[in-house]
Amino acid sequence: MPATPAWPPRSLPRLFVETPLGKGARIELDAAQSNYLGNVLRMKEGAQLLLFDGSSGEWLAEVVETAKKRMILSVVEPTRQQESVPDLWLAFAPVKKGRVDWLVEKAVELGIARLLPVITQRTIVDKLNLDRLRAHIIEAAEQCGRTSLAAIEEPVKLETLLRNRDPARTLYFADETGGEPAATAFRPGAALILTGPEGGLTPDEGKTIRSSANSRAISLGPRILRAETAALAAVAAWMASAGDWNG
Repeated sequence: MPATPAWPPRSLPRLFVETPLGKGARIELDAAQSNYLGNVLRMKEGAQLLLFDGSSGEWLAEVVETAKKRMILSVVEPTRQQESVPDLWLAFAPVKKGRVDWLVEKAVELGIARLLPVITQRTIVDKLNLDRLRAHIIEAAEQCGRTSLAAIEEPVKLETLLRNRDPARTLYFADETGGEPAATAFRPGAALILTGPEGGLTPDEGKTIRSSANSRAISLGPRILRAETAALAAVAAWMASAGDWNG
């Protein structure tokens, strides 16, 4: 006997909207979203899709009105509750444009809650287009099924991050000189992962981080990793041992 298909099907388009969602709500899309659904996906009146607003879960919606550069949706019913986001923040040294876009996109897919760009002595990129990165965050959340959006902060200097951080949130930093293996280093609870730039952290920076309250040095293995690879490897290791990958 064939299995009963899930409803609504996961193949429906997913879209983030800023308007609060609820049964019967009417959502007027902006011009870009209307163009995407109407002209790219060719959606007509009666077509269905999935919506999320970042705080109230996922909802089934239906196109009820279309016009040039305009589309109105009606919210039908909830399909999933709001996700429980693992309390993991990632502090990373920015890298070049295409690579930082990829880092942010994949960190969102892995389930990160907050992204904190950090300027270190060897960081070569000190300015970021946060609007572009927020667009990548939304797109990644739409594609991977998340119902919340990761936050991203303005870049800060490493010393500012260390001075202002809450010591109750354990700081795990990728230490090229050695540390506890990432596979066994992480503990349950609020966490902040810190990874350095290309070329690594300076010895003085490493010493300062080690002296910060509730910090733990971790090792990401025997190979030399690119900055963005190290950040994502650390996030994946945390999710597998202390996050929501272990059930």
